[in-house]
Amino acid sequence: MPKLDMVPYDGRIPTGERLKRDVERLLRDKRRAADAVIALSDVYTGSRPPDFEAADDAKAKMRAWVGNEDRFHPHVALHDFEAWLLPFWAKIQKLAGSNKAAPGPDPEKVNHIKPPAHILAEVYRTGQKGKSYVKARDAGRILAGENLLVSANACRELKAFLNTILKLCDEDQTIP
Repeated sequence: MPKLDMVPYDGRIPTGERLKRDVERLLRDKRRAADAVIALSDVYTGSRPPDFEAADDAKAKMRAWVGNEDRFHPHVALHDFEAWLLPFWAKIQKLAGSNKAAPGPDPEKVNHIKPPAHILAEVYRTGQKGKSYVKARDAGRILAGENLLVSANACRELKAFLNTILKLCDEDQTIP
């Protein structure tokens, strides 16, 4: 069974030559070389000007930075990771103590003007529970006990990311 090792970055994914060096280092590590590297970045990285215009732009740039390496799989969350939490809006409302309406039926169409992370921060801040949204704490609470297929079926980029993981584990296993 494959093992997933997470290599988190503080802030955003490296760009250009640094991303290429990091991918090469992971694939060629003499002690424990990776069979594949899956990069996951938000489209909305908070940088000014933005690093990426859209999902396809982000994946194309990451692919160009790394070069011709078929063991590298770039993926993005539109516009940030929190979009993948929006299909669980009823649970978000309950956890925040809010009756605020969902930002729309398509979580991946929430844009740079007010990205999903900002929406969640506002819902938590203005909710009756008076807590602020903390990704590391609250994302896990939102997802606890939920079926990730609900979000995968609402978010094509999440589905693509999960399918890459599944294909690397078992070529016959994917989410339709």
